[in-house]
Amino acid sequence: MSLELQLRELAGEVARRAGALLLDERPARLVADTKSSPTDFVTAMDRRSERLIRDLLLDSRPDDGILGEEGTARPSHSGIRWVVDPLDGTVNYFYGRPDFAVSIAAERQGRVIAAAVFDARTRRVYDAALGHGARLDGLAIACSDKSEMTTALVSTGFSYSAEVRARQAVTLARVLPAVANIRRNGSAALDICSVAEGTSDAYFESDIKEWDVAAGALIATEAGAAVHHIFDGFDPTVVVAAAPIAEAFVDFIRRHA
Repeated sequence: MSLELQLRELAGEVARRAGALLLDERPARLVADTKSSPTDFVTAMDRRSERLIRDLLLDSRPDDGILGEEGTARPSHSGIRWVVDPLDGTVNYFYGRPDFAVSIAAERQGRVIAAAVFDARTRRVYDAALGHGARLDGLAIACSDKSEMTTALVSTGFSYSAEVRARQAVTLARVLPAVANIRRNGSAALDICSVAEGTSDAYFESDIKEWDVAAGALIATEAGAAVHHIFDGFDPTVVVAAAPIAEAFVDFIRRHA
């Protein structure tokens, strides 16, 4: 089995175990701390999930590096670094909403080569290995064949910063009349995976972090979608779109973000 496939299997197994922890051991009352702003939540369960992921990965691969949202920063001595979001959608989790995920990506020389995203709503895992396609619970998935931006269902998300949200609102007001409709569920990883499986046609979001998109971006790419990073304007923006509309949608976001 190739290294990419080995890492995909490990990522999926660890994501499932972290997801089970979040679902099955969620306390009746959660206490939230804040990070970058009063709306940027972190809970003890975010930190427990990250510790579990770190321990499981290092048990299997003790020389690997890890970058985690909640502070894990370990250099790699193997050439492999894991990029981890232990609970993507913390606000949803805090409020008891089911739209949250665990996102785990393995990168080599700065390129993601394996990834897994656990979907808490369904307890299923999206995964991918570079050059081997994308899957949902072991079954191949592919992005939509949408060819018209005007009929596209588009996902997005919003920053924890009020200043950035104000700029995002302006962009959203420009995008909404140009597409079929907009969805927002609160997890970047799941939004990107929805493009990968064809349940939405595109996704865009600014002020996003590496751990939010690392796993989803590989899954989407391996499912046939296009992933672009736009650095024009105020805030770097990630755009993921079904291949037939990608050029038009990226151009639109670049002009209006």
